[in-house]
Amino acid sequence: MAEYPLPQFHFQVDWGGTKIGFTEVTGLEVTTEKIEYRDGVSPEYSKICMPGMQNHSDISLKRGQFEGDNEFYEWWNTVSLNTIERRDITISLLNENHEPVVVWKVKNAWPTQVTSTSLDASSNEPAIETMVLAHEGLTMENG
Repeated sequence: MAEYPLPQFHFQVDWGGTKIGFTEVTGLEVTTEKIEYRDGVSPEYSKICMPGMQNHSDISLKRGQFEGDNEFYEWWNTVSLNTIERRDITISLLNENHEPVVVWKVKNAWPTQVTSTSLDASSNEPAIETMVLAHEGLTMENG
């Protein structure tokens, strides 16, 4: 039996709202800063590299817009002065049996931007809304 990579189109997002399907998730990225250092008595004429702080990119969630569904905007509207409702979010890549295979866990996420659909009288596309999330950590579990 041949082994194939997992397809990227079968996933679910548990975001603390209605369990509605998302069409796209982007920004599942973590970068570790590089710290370079060299002391004056080092016999090497180059710097050493050490791992530094981690940076997490913002995560974008896209989904179809439905009549009467205001959950993106309700979460967005929890912004008040210096507070906002933070949520832990789980994004799962699923196998053919709808079981999680790869899981990304997002810590303390909150919306920084909500974008409504583009309007085009000549288009035949569904209305898609986007939410951009800031967060304080991303971990990945495979298997």
